[in-house]
Amino acid sequence: MSTGAERPARPGDGRPLVAVLDYGIGNLRSAQKALEQVGADARLTADAGLVADAAGVVLPGVGAFGPCMQALGQGGLDRVAVDTIARDVPFLGICVGMQLLYQRSEESPHVEGLGVLPGTVRRLPEGVKRPQMQWNVLDVSGDPAMLTGLPRPVWAYFVHTFAPEAGEHVVATCDYGGSVVAAVERGRLWATQFHPEKSGVVGLAMLANFVTSLTPTA
Repeated sequence: MSTGAERPARPGDGRPLVAVLDYGIGNLRSAQKALEQVGADARLTADAGLVADAAGVVLPGVGAFGPCMQALGQGGLDRVAVDTIARDVPFLGICVGMQLLYQRSEESPHVEGLGVLPGTVRRLPEGVKRPQMQWNVLDVSGDPAMLTGLPRPVWAYFVHTFAPEAGEHVVATCDYGGSVVAAVERGRLWATQFHPEKSGVVGLAMLANFVTSLTPTA
């Protein structure tokens, strides 16, 4: 994990500081590198001080809900994530990082999620191959900020067996044995079940929208 030794910023380079929460699970660097590619000063970090200084925060995730939530909690990053969202700092959850924002998951029924978004993460419908591991087209609702300027139809890459149940903040779904939640947006809180860092030009455009939305820190 990253430490406070990396906290000094590079002054005057004009790039917004984005903290990618490092809780030691999954290929977190792929998200970091994609954010750098679209103009962010992205730091993979477990340092709460650096997170507090960041213009935006990203919570990626690969694997199972329970172990990811446990790892997040061991370093105190669960509290950091909740506090960041409460302060209305732009926040992006990706894949399992999206699922952790909910109250609970059928995958780990005895583990509490962050509870920032209401509802349960549920297994994909019967009758489909699990995990969904493919490109799929998004059915977009309204004009969400995260998808501004992206040509329609929007194709994104998914790797998952579970997805959140539908709620009021859903801005995109995909069809996989039924309607599956693909993205939510609640003000400055964005989350995607798909992997933007694996979704080619479209994914990079979505991440660029996140970076563009940030207000550089002093």
